[in-house]
Parts: sequence; C-alpha cells; structure tokens
Amino acid sequence: MIKEAEYKKRRDRLSKNLDKNSVAVLYSAEHQTRSNDTEYPYRQNSNFYYMCGFTESNSALVFVKRRKKTKCYLFVEQKDEAKELWSGKRQGEIEAKKRFDVDEVFVIKDFNLKLKDFLADKETLYFDFNLQYNKVKVIKRYSKNLGTYKNIALLINKMRLIKSKAEIRVIKKALKITQEAHHKLMSMDKIGKNEGELLAETEYIFKKSGAYSDAYTSIIASGNAANTLHYIDNNKALSEESLILIDAGCEFEYYASDITRSIPVSGKFSSAQKELYNMVLDVQLKIIAQIKPGFLRTKLQVNAVELLTQGMIDLGILKGSLKKLIKKEKYKKYYPHGIGHWMGIDVHDECPYKYSNGKEIPLKRGMVLTIEPGIYIDENDKSVPIEYRGIGIRIEDDILVTKNGSENLSAGIAKSVEEILALNIDYSSL
Repeated sequence: MIKEAEYKKRRDRLSKNLDKNSVAVLYSAEHQTRSNDTEYPYRQNSNFYYMCGFTESNSALVFVKRRKKTKCYLFVEQKDEAKELWSGKRQGEIEAKKRFDVDEVFVIKDFNLKLKDFLADKETLYFDFNLQYNKVKVIKRYSKNLGTYKNIALLINKMRLIKSKAEIRVIKKALKITQEAHHKLMSMDKIGKNEGELLAETEYIFKKSGAYSDAYTSIIASGNAANTLHYIDNNKALSEESLILIDAGCEFEYYASDITRSIPVSGKFSSAQKELYNMVLDVQLKIIAQIKPGFLRTKLQVNAVELLTQGMIDLGILKGSLKKLIKKEKYKKYYPHGIGHWMGIDVHDECPYKYSNGKEIPLKRGMVLTIEPGIYIDENDKSVPIEYRGIGIRIEDDILVTKNGSENLSAGIAKSVEEILALNIDYSSL
C-alpha cells in the first residue's frame, strides 16, 4: 500500500540531512535462532524497511554523499536456484533494479569491496549503533581513517515521528483486522474456556485477514493475571465471574496496531467491575479530548495521574488529599505506567520524545500515539475494598494528531460498557 515513490522521498529527505562527504549504511535484519537449527519467522529491520520497503534478509542500503550530491545503492542476495529450493524465491539483482528507484543495485557478495571504495575519501560514517558486532567490525575495518561516526537511527527515527497519508491507511487496515479479533472475543461463549483458546482465535483472525503477524506478544489475562502488566503465559482457565484484559493488535504490512479492552467472561459486569471500568474509561476519554498540536505528552501524563487518583479517592481505593497522594506517588501502586507511546512500524516506535537540547517535542499533526490508562488491584491487597480486589483494567486506543485536534483510529472497536454488552452475550443465563 506504500508505493516506491514514497520510499524514494524518504531516501531523498535522509540524504539532505547527511553530512557532506559521508557514507550511511543500513542493514537488513538477520535471521534469529529459535533453537538449534530452527529460526523464528523473519521480520525485517524497521529502519531498513522504512527507507526502502524491501523485506528480504542479507541485504543493505548505502548512501554515498559527495558535497550536495548523494547516490543510493541497494545490495541484494543474488538468485540461486539451489538456495531458493530450501528458503524461497529471491528478488535478485535484475528484478530489484526494475522495482527500486535507486542509483544502482549490487549483489551482497560484493558489499565489502564496494564499501571499501565508498569510504576511501570520506569523513563521516553513519550506521545504526545497535548493529550486530559482526557487521560493525566489517564497516569499521574500512573506515579507520574517518574522523566521525554518527548514529543513522537518530535521523530516521525523527522522520518516523510524522506519518504520511499512506502510513495512516495501512495502520487503519491493521486496526480493522484487530477490530474483528476483539469483537470476536467479545461475542464468543467464553465460559469453560481458557486464555489460550482466546489467543488462538485472535491469531487465526490476524492470519486469515492477511496480517503479517501480531504486532507484539498478545496478552490474554483473566482475573488477577490482569494485574501483571506483561503477562504472556495466556494459559489460565477463565473464571466465570472475572474480567479478561485483552491487549492484542496485529501487524499489517509492517505497521502495528495496539489495542486493549477489558471484558467480562460471563457477558455481564459486576457492579464493582462496572464502577472501575467506567472510571478508567472516563479518564481515557478526557485525555483523548486534550490531544491537539502543540500539547505536551507529559502534560497528558500529569492530567491522567490527577484524574485516576481522584477516581481512586472517589471509590475508596486511596485515602487522603489529591495533592499529597500525587506528591507521594501513592497512585503508582495501582497505575505504574505511562499514558501512552508512539506507534508505527514498531508498536513502541523508536521515535524521540525530546529534541537534542533536551526540550520535549510537542504533539504535531501526523503523529500517532496510544492512550492507555489503567488500574490494577491485586487480589491480596487488603487496603482496598474487597469488591475491587483482583480486578485489572486497561483501555487503550490508537490516536492520530490532526490539524486541530485528534482522530481515534480505533474508534470502531467497542469500548463503552453498553457497546461491549451488546456484543458480549450473557452466556451464563443460557
């Protein structure tokens, strides 16, 4: 859905920000060993993909800048019928030349010799400082006479902060698939099932709908398990009276979605569950309403803390004055995380939150961030009224900053108690 012309514009933008008389190198991701001689499913390096859209391993993108003129070269795996028999078809040099608007395409076996020539008379080398050691060793071997090394990831991550119209379309497609998965879990009979069965339904919908994979390891946390923020065991039997916190989003054409909903197993909320849920939802809606260009993300966090803390006071979960509870950070016991994060090619996009001078980057049109307030009350917390113990709730949506405000890209996913109950049939009464 993102065309080669957009990748070319990105490469041109990056080229303008490179120092004169420099070389910049971007590598594809390496295959990751799962165990012995088996590997995890391959996933391309995010910055490499952002700059060219190429999904094959054993490839590289090189920018060579002399004064104001920059040339861009793509290195790809050569065609090899014997290898392709085992590992699948490769684009190859000839087809890559037709597809990519770069100055030249070379085979990857020539990379070292070409890199040596590119670096011969240069002053600055850009590469990703998180690069694997074996690759850093190679590029530094040919750059001993250079005066400066710079982190190419910092430049690209700044570019990734603002999403294009094409990127937003892909994210919306990912969210449409994710919506189907969440609505399926809301509507299905969950009594007598376990978390793993719900996870299987989620992954099935992602895959059948054309999603590359899940954007992160899904969380299907029922009952007290919802109070473990990174719970991924997903193997517990569902208790009829409990809520299930479902944090699941697919990745479509390398772009993430990130959605959390909290739904009842039985198809109905208890009074206490409903009180907590509506309190968290009210906070989320108020925070989303504040999003607009120029607003600071840290201010969203401050406001969320105030609203959640006041909500907990009103429900008798916290006792004391709002100001003192916040100053002593008493809320952190029940709300320990931030209000949200950037989202894009990575579910936690590696985009900067501050300028190089340390000042915070304000929200700008085209940014995408999550908004995810929550409350987590352990079942053994005797300081809290008994009816609230063992309940964990998080509500998360993906928000686009627009010209004058924001757009909830995931608004189609049921969220109010009434919307959830309309889908989530009360199977306990059948």
